[in-house]
Amino acid sequence: MKTKINEAIKDVLMQFGNKYFIEGIVHKSKVIQDLDEYDVALIEAFIGNETVKTNFTINIAGNIVIQTNKLLELFEADEYWQDSYTKYSKKIGLTAGGKFIDESTDVVLDFPYKDTVLKASMSKEDTDKDDLRPDEPFLNEVIAKEEIDVLLDKKILINAKKYDEEGEHEVASFSEDDNLIIKGNNLLALHTLKEKYAGKVKLIYIDPPYNTGNDSFKYNDKFNRSTWLTFIKNRLEVAKDLLSKDGAIFVQCDDTEQSYLKILMDDIFGENNFKNMITIKAKIAGVSGSHQGRSLQNNCEYILMYSKDEEEFYLKSTPQIEQELMQYIEQLKNDGVSWKYVQVLTHLGERKYLGAIKDGAGNPIKMYEHRESTTMNINELAKKKYNGDLKKAYYDNIDKIFDTTNAQSSIRKRVMDSMETDTDITSIEYVPTSGKNKGKLTSLYYKGPKRRLFTWLSDITYKNLEGEIVRKENAGNLWDDLQYNNINKEGEVSFANGKKPEMLIKRIIELCTEENDLVLDFFMGSATTQAVAHKMNRRYIGIEQMDYINTVSVPRLQKVIEGEQSGISKDVEWQGGGSFVYVELMEKNRGFLKSIQNAETQTELYDVFQFLLEEAEVDFRVDLEAVKDTLNELSFSDQKKLLIKIIDKNQLYYNYSEIDDANVRDLIEDNDYAFNKSFYEKGGE
Repeated sequence: MKTKINEAIKDVLMQFGNKYFIEGIVHKSKVIQDLDEYDVALIEAFIGNETVKTNFTINIAGNIVIQTNKLLELFEADEYWQDSYTKYSKKIGLTAGGKFIDESTDVVLDFPYKDTVLKASMSKEDTDKDDLRPDEPFLNEVIAKEEIDVLLDKKILINAKKYDEEGEHEVASFSEDDNLIIKGNNLLALHTLKEKYAGKVKLIYIDPPYNTGNDSFKYNDKFNRSTWLTFIKNRLEVAKDLLSKDGAIFVQCDDTEQSYLKILMDDIFGENNFKNMITIKAKIAGVSGSHQGRSLQNNCEYILMYSKDEEEFYLKSTPQIEQELMQYIEQLKNDGVSWKYVQVLTHLGERKYLGAIKDGAGNPIKMYEHRESTTMNINELAKKKYNGDLKKAYYDNIDKIFDTTNAQSSIRKRVMDSMETDTDITSIEYVPTSGKNKGKLTSLYYKGPKRRLFTWLSDITYKNLEGEIVRKENAGNLWDDLQYNNINKEGEVSFANGKKPEMLIKRIIELCTEENDLVLDFFMGSATTQAVAHKMNRRYIGIEQMDYINTVSVPRLQKVIEGEQSGISKDVEWQGGGSFVYVELMEKNRGFLKSIQNAETQTELYDVFQFLLEEAEVDFRVDLEAVKDTLNELSFSDQKKLLIKIIDKNQLYYNYSEIDDANVRDLIEDNDYAFNKSFYEKGGE
């Protein structure tokens, strides 16, 4: 569509070169973004065009004011910027609104509430009793900015305790070397940490509610997915601020929200920072189920892995998958390569020196022949010496079992060109100048006239603490070797809701961290992440709101300090020790919610109401006089519902800015007061 205004706007945009165009097509979303942010250069250019100035400005007391709202409406009208020509005459593909999807600059994850903050408390008073659930509002980032600032302000920390080998102690100071456990809403706790820990966390792993309808995310409204995405978005945005430049975040989920979560994380962290989607076999598929005949059984979960800055991020190690030797041999047979690792060197003949040649650097390579050497097939050896016990044959001869390969190298070529002997087995001895054996005296063995290189089975296996010989191989993004069965008692605590194996967390921690790096998990649950980080000598922070933090999570970490031997303890030779600090966000209105719900008589409820009027933060939209006048007319149950609804749900904890208020200071123990001053004002020193 060509109009005078349309052409005038294009003339303005063309002043900026290709900034607002993609292959000659106006990049609407970029223009809208800059208008919305009042980009000075763009606003000046629009006002400088007479056509635009006439149609989109007003004069107020001699001042020219541009009406950006009208310009935004114009750019948001798709038909106004329709293309009037065919861009690709021979292109076939999916289109939306007349444009190929791969050309679109407007494809985003669009959902209600995306511009809001949702506290989304997970504690039982918000989820167990539907009729008494607080009516938590979605706070718009612009309209409710003041409320959000109060909501997300750092909180007072109370009940500070330190746990170490001597037990539990009061603590009045904090060091950044301390491990930290926080009880309270995780969004508010993350913002409490933001100023102190921004850019310092090396690894974040979280296992949030999956929004399956059976987990702790109980927002059963018609925008359930939108609510869940808002809930996750608010937390991931502050989590990104906490990550160091070379840090990474791992978010575990199932296929309920995986595709939506991926798009959300692309938006927050950037598509370029997406590293992998790891697939985990979390269950064994059964032979029957409620979906039999309609869909496949779900037995996988997924972990989305993102870096903070792709230019700064590197994996610290490659995860290893372990496999018992005989399982590996059987897999080779199933893969059609049963010939591998079936030859046994039963006798290595006496070594005879043949002379020396030089490597590329002029260093000697000594050559030997081994006459009267003998080899045998492992199956024959098992029958002859082990009564057919193939496993024992492998285990007893692990250092003598080999395969041969035609590996090409400059060393092998020198050996083939120089070694003149008809001996079946030959060897060389030299000191490599590069590679994994650099600087070490190394022997290589060759077989046959073509000098095929020996590869020893013992080089890729080792004996574990149980006496089993296992093989390690580099893991990709399919992790199907983790033991999800029988982990309920790991850590010597029982936890039925989504407990993860310690080996899973160990693998993730090894991928991205080194000793003393900081690890964060703000959906702490049974404290698997913290327990593993503790055993691996990483610093850690854990956040959990549910009351089981004091019956499951903290006791588990106490057992770690005592040296419990489940999970990864034997793998990392864990013997106990270390410490952590425990604190709670200081409850405010949340305490009133509990008192209302727990009131059993009219008198108790009335006393709570009177105290609430004096001390609690009441929702500003509530007419308190009307509540006083009508409360007695309601049933006892309805009175509870009404009192819960009038409490400001975004004032559930005391802000640190209130710590020196007289009425707040009286509620805080001297020990906790000193701890807060140390935590916030002295940098934790």
